[in-house]
Amino acid sequence: MTTAALQAFFTVFLAVFLAELGDKTQLATMLFASDCSAPISKWTIFFAASAALTLSAGIGVVAGSWLGTLVSPRALQLVAGAGFVLIGVWTLYKAWSV
Repeated sequence: MTTAALQAFFTVFLAVFLAELGDKTQLATMLFASDCSAPISKWTIFFAASAALTLSAGIGVVAGSWLGTLVSPRALQLVAGAGFVLIGVWTLYKAWSV
């Protein structure tokens, strides 16, 4: 693996890892794992959640590749950044208005 590929790998890994911490997906997985009434292996829950996240990431890669052929990467970055900022502002607004 080249240095550029390693750098890209760790950048994506860190960004996605940090974004997923405390996410609804993680909380839902924790709920499934905490259900003691179901005689299901925790490994089953782990592999099911891992498969779902892998499929979701795969869809993101395919959609991003397709969008990259239609829209410039800079425009995608601007739209994604603006979307995250708007979600953040909305979240802060909702937190302060309670």
